[in-house]
Amino acid sequence: MKASSLLFFILGFSVVAHPQSPDPAMTFITAGLNAMGGAQKLHDLAGIHLVASVVRNELEQSERPEGPYILETGQVEEWRDFRAAAWKKRSKAHVSMQPEFIVEAVVDEGAASLSYDGHPAPASGQQLQDAAEALAISPERVLITAAASADLRSLPDSVLQGVTHHAIAFTWNRRLIRVYLNSDTHLPTEVEWTCAYPYGVFWSIWGDVNTRIYYSFWWLQDGIHYPLQADIFRDGLHDQTLTITKLEFNTSFSPSTFSITPETRTAFTSRAGKTIDDRAPGQAVTELAPGILFIPGAWNTTIIRQEDGIVILEAPISSGYSAKVIQLAKTKFPGIPIKAVITTSDSWPHIGGVREYVAEGIPAYVLDRTVPLIDRFLYAPRIEFPDHLSQKPTPPVLLPVSGKTVVGSGPNRIEIYPIHGETSERQMMVYFPEQKLLYGSDPFQELEERELFYPQTVSELSDAVAREQLTVDRFFMMHIGPTPWLRVRQTLEPL
Repeated sequence: MKASSLLFFILGFSVVAHPQSPDPAMTFITAGLNAMGGAQKLHDLAGIHLVASVVRNELEQSERPEGPYILETGQVEEWRDFRAAAWKKRSKAHVSMQPEFIVEAVVDEGAASLSYDGHPAPASGQQLQDAAEALAISPERVLITAAASADLRSLPDSVLQGVTHHAIAFTWNRRLIRVYLNSDTHLPTEVEWTCAYPYGVFWSIWGDVNTRIYYSFWWLQDGIHYPLQADIFRDGLHDQTLTITKLEFNTSFSPSTFSITPETRTAFTSRAGKTIDDRAPGQAVTELAPGILFIPGAWNTTIIRQEDGIVILEAPISSGYSAKVIQLAKTKFPGIPIKAVITTSDSWPHIGGVREYVAEGIPAYVLDRTVPLIDRFLYAPRIEFPDHLSQKPTPPVLLPVSGKTVVGSGPNRIEIYPIHGETSERQMMVYFPEQKLLYGSDPFQELEERELFYPQTVSELSDAVAREQLTVDRFFMMHIGPTPWLRVRQTLEPL
């Protein structure tokens, strides 16, 4: 036999002898559906109503990014109508020493409504994202959604929580979803995906966010096995834990459950596609002193004209917002370069716009303790919703502040000081000596009753001012406009 014929025979035999095994992904799904109560029962599930207790780590605004975190506790009530693709969520939450607040979101027929303590507020694409995830990849729907996908496939087994798990992957809503099913019970233990959340003020800054939800504490009701506990991790951080306390399957929804007024639907249509980058600075710019322009907004910013250039105080919200502040500075002071930006806090909304300044090659003054967080933020992946820095990678110029730091000269020179308080350990204050004016970052806010709150952090800022021997007549902050310093003294006198 010729060598070529022999080779053909061997190769042909090997193909016949080792046929490719069919992908087991659908087998895993079938086993999972059966373990949860049966494919037909889950397919016939018209809707769910649940109540859950929630413990959320305030990852975005605790004393330090590494934790321990300030806790937000509360209750969530949720309605999911799978037939009408409608969703409603009412959240009651409170933080220690603060009154409870209620947020309600409704999504129906592609429109969304939002309210805070009963007062209507502009909804956004965030509510559409939340509803879509609840209706398609929640525990009762994720395997059904997977089975209907065009690119369902298995992944190699992995060990999770000390147990071998079968894994499947599929594309939903332009994102890759992974599901890990316990090889013993066939129930889903983890669902994972990565996507951007460009509409909200917290997770939008991190670009493409990895979400992992771990299910546990399973419950049998009406023939359906359902997890009562969900632990949600984002970018490796434990975001929150939900524990269901009431669960109803195939509940009847009243016509008013998902009601959205025609006016709200019309208003939502005009802003549904707007992201956090579309926010614009407030138009009521005021001059605190010659060359010091205060820009009010959800998070205040300030433009400071010095002899050798412009300093921007705070870079909050988003890259798009910062781009508009930069343009405003150029309009107010044409031809004057922006020489620096100062970011005084590590709260996520406070640093959200730093990337734009880095992309423009503008140095950033940062508290030395906050540099690791800023580094992580600057190198966060942004594929789904790219910003200026992701399109134009630029090495950052970070100027760590560990003590008194003087910026500029002349009448608008400024001095940066770490506050170094217990709760405010990751914040800095900025002092204008010529004006006896203090910018206090965001250790406290002003309530509707004009009370300065929290008293602890009011005292920390006051102590920092005394420690540095500063003479202050007026102060302003991230959420407080120009105010007499006397208000701080009056707040502390009776305490």
